[in-house]
Amino acid sequence: MKELQAITEKYTQEHIGQCFSSLEGVNAFALTFYKDVAEIYDCLTRLKHIERNPFGFSIDDAPVLGLLVRVWKLLKEVIKYYEQDNAEVIALLERPIIEASTIATYLLTSGPDVMLDYRKCSYKDRLRILRDLEGGSAFFSTKAGKRLLESVREKLDAEGFDKNDFNQQKKNRWRLQGKSFYDIFSEIEHSDLYACTYGMMSESIHGSWNESLDWCLVPQADGTYLANPFSYPADIRFVTPLLRFTTRPYRLWCERINVYDENIGSTLDWIERVNARLFHAFDELFDG
Repeated sequence: MKELQAITEKYTQEHIGQCFSSLEGVNAFALTFYKDVAEIYDCLTRLKHIERNPFGFSIDDAPVLGLLVRVWKLLKEVIKYYEQDNAEVIALLERPIIEASTIATYLLTSGPDVMLDYRKCSYKDRLRILRDLEGGSAFFSTKAGKRLLESVREKLDAEGFDKNDFNQQKKNRWRLQGKSFYDIFSEIEHSDLYACTYGMMSESIHGSWNESLDWCLVPQADGTYLANPFSYPADIRFVTPLLRFTTRPYRLWCERINVYDENIGSTLDWIERVNARLFHAFDELFDG
């Protein structure tokens, strides 16, 4: 793809070396790099092999495509807040990016039964809506309730499901293949990475005390706390680690849909290589 080549060609060794000579240069370089990575991801989700997919993607592919589109859309939002120097909002977006990337990789390395299970697991609360209707909930006599109910029925009908098709999912407590996200993350990445990445974003009590300490409170010398109205400044520590999880599913996707070639492979290799170099350059220069 000419679009991919146009993006990577501007990154000469001389340009990278100049940018990596100072912390300010590293952070400025990172912004341009992140924007280009998001555009590359975007481009890859628009590709298709005309013989394999003359029109769109089947229900056996679409779940992965949806996750990959979610990743680049969220990454573009992360970049906006990186540019605004607001790490607090970036922290809120990190979790769904890692979730989508990890589940996409899991689906791409599993069989069709797992893809079907993934789709079915998303109906847990939608089936509860149907049970509430049968139980006589007054909400479903309202306009909002009727719209919601119609949406649920349309989704079930489109996939050919009815309320009796989910016995295995109920047995597995609505977990994909009966696995927790920790189990899936450990298979796809490594369990040692969980606590220091996704784990801190996914504490047992959401909106946790430690989140408030990190972002919303200022401790005082006397042991009291005051409100922190300011956003925490952003640097590459809030974005570069995300790319550690995101590139792999795009590579697997391109292989799955028969569009993977030397150009795409070298571009994804380039992302991983520059991202790693970016992190090491920041680590050497940062003192804080």
